[in-house]
Amino acid sequence: MAELFTEKYALLWVLALSLALFHFVRNFVWVLAVRRAERDGNQDEERRIRLRRRAGATSALLSFVFSYFFVMHVLFGDGS
Repeated sequence: MAELFTEKYALLWVLALSLALFHFVRNFVWVLAVRRAERDGNQDEERRIRLRRRAGATSALLSFVFSYFFVMHVLFGDGS
C-alpha cells in the first residue's frame, strides 16, 4: 500500500485529482462566462454552447496544472 505514494505513481494521483476537480471547475468557469455574456447582452443558445466548450478546455488545463503542483507539494515536498 505504501508503494502507491511513491513517485512512480505520481501521474496516477495527478490524473485522479484532475478528474475529481474537472466537473466543478468547468461549471464554475462556465457560469462566470455566461454571466459576463448576459451582462454584455449576448444571450443566444449557440453562444452558451461555445462558452461551455471553452470552459471545458480551460478547466481541463487548470485542473491538471493545479493537481500537478498540489500532488508534487503534498506527496513529494520537503515538508516545510
